[in-house]
Amino acid sequence: MDIVRGTVGGNLLEARSGRGDRPFLLFEDDVYTYADVEERSARVANGLREVGVEQGDNVALLLPNSPEFLLAWFGAARVGAPVVPVNVALKGDSLVHIVDHSDASTLIVHADHAAQVARVRDRLPKLSRIVVVGDAGDSLDAAVAWDAVQRADPADADAAVSPTDLMMVMYTSGTTGLPKGVTIPHMQTLGGALLCGFAGLGPDDVFYTCLPLFHANAAIISVWGAFGLGTKIAVGRRFSASRFWGDVRRYGATQFNALGAMMPILFKQPQQPGDADNPVRLVLSAACPKDIWEAFEARFGVDIVEFYGTVEGGLTMAGPDAPPGSIGRPLPINEMKVVDDGDRECAPGEVGELVSRPVGGVASVAYYKNPDASAAKTRGGWLRSGDLAYADADGWLWFVDRKTDSMRRRGENISSYEVEKALNGHPDVLESGVFAVPSDVGEDDVMAALVLTPGAGFDPEAILRHCEEHLAYFQVPRYLRVVEVLPKTETHRVQKAPLRSEGVTGDTWDRVAAGFELQR
Repeated sequence: MDIVRGTVGGNLLEARSGRGDRPFLLFEDDVYTYADVEERSARVANGLREVGVEQGDNVALLLPNSPEFLLAWFGAARVGAPVVPVNVALKGDSLVHIVDHSDASTLIVHADHAAQVARVRDRLPKLSRIVVVGDAGDSLDAAVAWDAVQRADPADADAAVSPTDLMMVMYTSGTTGLPKGVTIPHMQTLGGALLCGFAGLGPDDVFYTCLPLFHANAAIISVWGAFGLGTKIAVGRRFSASRFWGDVRRYGATQFNALGAMMPILFKQPQQPGDADNPVRLVLSAACPKDIWEAFEARFGVDIVEFYGTVEGGLTMAGPDAPPGSIGRPLPINEMKVVDDGDRECAPGEVGELVSRPVGGVASVAYYKNPDASAAKTRGGWLRSGDLAYADADGWLWFVDRKTDSMRRRGENISSYEVEKALNGHPDVLESGVFAVPSDVGEDDVMAALVLTPGAGFDPEAILRHCEEHLAYFQVPRYLRVVEVLPKTETHRVQKAPLRSEGVTGDTWDRVAAGFELQR
């Protein structure tokens, strides 16, 4: 596996020298070679210098999936200016927190999101300049046009940057408080190629991602995975189940990554005679439900390779010998184990927190301006994932739930992940979000928000009878509520906090009030 090492600029220059005329980025009808990306990012680097960006300045990106996102990222990195990718859905306080906390002096924003910035501009005193991609009208005073930035001379674009220097500050989704900024050095980009190589991908594959580039999966695994393997990547604007396979065929993609609810949603689309007539050979998936695994592979003619990882670290992979549903075993670069609250390693089958560290070393995480959180995350030299898991007798690891999403009812611990899998297995349920609501007798009751499949009616008793076949009686939800959409992150993970805050609403069905009797 030919992996280019070094800094972002060094990687780009080496790739241009060795494979400059080969396609790297496919976006809609545009094709960018490795040489194109190197030259254009060099122009952006010098254009940013011309408007005042200096080495060490942080540059926030509020951009959708697009070539401009990658050129802005690579260009800033070549200046030695760390980038701060920002979720394009953020507004108000959430947007202010990340841009201000990251000390960004420059913000590059797409015109479609200019209004979000304009509404909070007076709350961002550290922001010295704004660069706008597209026409934002007069919504942002004194903004610099992206077109001017990208026309600079490309010569001498690279600052003296070390592989260990900061390249990116990527903020977490904030599931346990305000989002924290994970610091990522230049050399860490190469981890994407390492993971993809372990999965069996190579230079003849064509990558596809419709996941957001402001997230580590698309940015590090897909983009830099393709770059490190010397192949090409097609980038879609966003996930659309109805357009997904058409895009895959259009680009000739042989691989894609799937997160969150993507796999169940794709599987529940109407079956077509030509479903298996697509170029994909491998899906790199996180959290593919066990009950659709083999059927998905057969229907679409693909192989699924399950993996687990976080932006802070810790990687597992389930090869072809792994049981379906397992997240596999640790990759050779790290050690992992499951521990109880006293840091004792759990026995096979016992649920605890999944922790990891580099082989022969200690875990190291540096949250931006948050040493206390960094220390807590790596207490005892192990990275604390915040995820519950167990190891079986053969050493295979199994994900159970996020610690923050687990519930306790009548003395029994309940995994929201397990209940969601059961609910999603019903043909009338497209997807679900399961969460705890306060019980009138103490601890929790289980509530589920459901999105129904198109054309399906709501038959709560049929859904719960289905659950009874797959769950222990104490796991079966008490409350069911039908919603049009579930609140989600941009990586298609259900956000439980908004659901919990709404709680039991007037349109919620209550099996106790309805007199529904569970079968034990």
